[in-house]
Amino acid sequence: MLYIYKTYIFKTLKKRSMKHTVDMSWTDKVAFEADMDGHKVIIDATEEVGGSDLGPRPKKLMLTSLAGCTGIDVIMILKKMKVEPEAFNVIVEGDLTEEHPKHYDKIKVIYKFKGKDLPKDKLEKAVNLSQDKYCGVSAVYSKALELTSEIQIEE
Repeated sequence: MLYIYKTYIFKTLKKRSMKHTVDMSWTDKVAFEADMDGHKVIIDATEEVGGSDLGPRPKKLMLTSLAGCTGIDVIMILKKMKVEPEAFNVIVEGDLTEEHPKHYDKIKVIYKFKGKDLPKDKLEKAVNLSQDKYCGVSAVYSKALELTSEIQIEE
């Protein structure tokens, strides 16, 4: 039998925190389906380790989360600055340790902008604001590992 106890914690509005929830269901072998706000994501392992390769691996989703978080920030900031690149990519490279538990000990974020006469100072400001102020994923990762970045501009 499942018992659920309600706990009420009163905090000031200033210190109020948000709770995010992901509901992960085991589907087959070692595959899981995550429900995130109505969006489904399949997570699985490779066939070599007993999976069916139905979806990405959990650790790579960590890199995806970082790319998405900082990418959204940068584009939103640039739009406010009235700067719109022709193309924008965020490439995240993670160095995985060899020992167990295998984890990323270094991550590099490469911001690739394409466009004519893009103002380098505004691109740098947008990236720095994302990394230092807005991206919660960057904030957590920078406390746990070496996090570096690079800006590339192509005309």
